[in-house]
Amino acid sequence: MLISKIHHVAYRCKDAKETVEWYVKHLDMKFVLAIAENEVPSTKAPDPYMHVFLDAGQGNILAFFELPTRPEMGRDPNTPAWVQHLALEVDSMDTLLATKARLQAAGIDVIGPTDHTIFQSIYFFDPNGHRLELACNTASPKMLQMLDDVKWDMLNEWAVTKQAPQHARWMHDGSYKEQN
Repeated sequence: MLISKIHHVAYRCKDAKETVEWYVKHLDMKFVLAIAENEVPSTKAPDPYMHVFLDAGQGNILAFFELPTRPEMGRDPNTPAWVQHLALEVDSMDTLLATKARLQAAGIDVIGPTDHTIFQSIYFFDPNGHRLELACNTASPKMLQMLDDVKWDMLNEWAVTKQAPQHARWMHDGSYKEQN
């Protein structure tokens, strides 16, 4: 089997209308579909929901469920807030910086840009508490090849040691510039 693409990614939301309006306003996504049922189609459980779909660009769909009869949504208390996030790509640093300014003007706290060497990112939270990342690719083909060359060595070393392998240390110590 070969998967052709991600059909959609779904998260829970506190308020479907607020969530759709926030993503349309702040990230220019298009609201494409709403589905509401009083029964879950796959399980037949009586559980009313609103399922909304937003186009995140190029047919990539971000979806949310509002579940009014369920306890308030929470987070995994054992996972740091920075781990679970949705990263969305933008086309340029100009777009990244303009979006940061627009988000901040709307009162949204934004971290970054953070330089990850192969991309730069800003981070913020949606009204549901989901962490979002906007990323702008900055890697050269050589950088990507260097990372591709060591990916399996890094993963295999990690599997044994659970310590960060140093094969791509250049990404974090600034030495890449000296390698060119």
